[in-house]
Amino acid sequence: MELPFAESWKIKMIEPIRKSTREEREQWMKEAHYNVFQLNADQVYIDLLTDSGTGAMSDRQWSAMMLGDESYAGASSFFNMKDAITRITGFEYVLPTHQGRAAENVLFSCLIKEGDVCPGNSHFDTTKGHIEMRKAFAVDCTINEAKDTQLEIPFKGNVDINKLEAVLKKDGYRVPFIIMTCTNNTSGGQPVSMQNLRETKALADKYGKKVIIDSARFAENAYFIKTREEGYAEKSIKEICLEMFSYADGMTMSAKKDAIVNMGGFIATNVQEWYDAAKVKNIIFEGYITYGGMNGRDMNALAVGLDENTEFENLETRIKQVEYLGKKLDEYGIPYQRPAGGHAIFVDALKVLTHVPKEQFPAQTLAVELYLEAGIRGCEIGYILADRDPVTRENRFNGLDLLRLAIPRRVYTNNHMDVVAVALKNVFDRRESITKGMEIEWEAELMRHFTVKLKRAQ
Repeated sequence: MELPFAESWKIKMIEPIRKSTREEREQWMKEAHYNVFQLNADQVYIDLLTDSGTGAMSDRQWSAMMLGDESYAGASSFFNMKDAITRITGFEYVLPTHQGRAAENVLFSCLIKEGDVCPGNSHFDTTKGHIEMRKAFAVDCTINEAKDTQLEIPFKGNVDINKLEAVLKKDGYRVPFIIMTCTNNTSGGQPVSMQNLRETKALADKYGKKVIIDSARFAENAYFIKTREEGYAEKSIKEICLEMFSYADGMTMSAKKDAIVNMGGFIATNVQEWYDAAKVKNIIFEGYITYGGMNGRDMNALAVGLDENTEFENLETRIKQVEYLGKKLDEYGIPYQRPAGGHAIFVDALKVLTHVPKEQFPAQTLAVELYLEAGIRGCEIGYILADRDPVTRENRFNGLDLLRLAIPRRVYTNNHMDVVAVALKNVFDRRESITKGMEIEWEAELMRHFTVKLKRAQ
């Protein structure tokens, strides 16, 4: 008999979590203005808001933290981190930042000007925010198949090469770079194929453009290339990563995901002109070029985390847990973006809350209902996150409206996933009775989903 799958690690330390009553949750949600970001962490039982900075570090990472060099300039911890990044990505120039959006802020401050057009595959919220705050335009060129949540294809995060070329033909003079998000978070944690990266780089070279990879979950993307793409089954994750980055000119990284640290990020590139410009911005925005908003101990932990999480067994354990939750939802007939993503399950709110008008934000409504049901916090990746069109100021309803259940790395057991699945089933079973959604009381001009205040629609 074949042995069942088990985690590639054992537990050494635990943190208690607390259940709450429905009455408590009703009050807390009201006080939070129906925005799950505004809940206190101790009001949450199972927290699937994000996998960013919420993972459990390994014994090797904790050991490395004790050896952190906190020198202001030239710390050995920086060189440990830089060596790990260069070994895995092939990029020579590295600038640390305190997290991924800081890396975007530094690099985009050097590259983007008003009126520019930045095409890519479903820019994530901070990426789009950093583009639009500079009065430039983020153009989504993701393949059309990504919008069909029930279609199962292996690389749903791919950019549509024809769409991308159309942008380059029309607005090429305004394109500072092409950005590829690996994995494609906004489209459901879906991977990008090596073939698509190769074709994108060839097209970029044809039009004299450079390519940046938004690399928060690049290792998970490499896992999918190894397990799904012909010709890569025998290659190691590290070999695949090197090839992935060979089709790019630079990267931004939120190390809080695939490097499994609580805080940290970086820019890496082989373009010296970019590096020289970004050094100045990094000193202004983040800190000196060998710490950039990070402690030495955190840079040491990042170096170890990158090494560990570019090994197959660690990635397999993580992605199999996401698959496990997906299979539980399959049993209950709950629709989500298929196949299961690399870091999260993205429930298709439009197919669940069919009686809630899109103007009342079904995915946000589903997030509220799941929290009230069992104290489980997910995150809307949909119409609220999409913000308003920067020109017309109309809500953008042309994308997917998803409830993301992002699973922190090495934190929860499959028993917790069972609780999540049953709680969602309970909401799903009473979906016909949910006919009203949410209305916006107050919103920020940009990236409103973090601070928006909502109320129940009447």
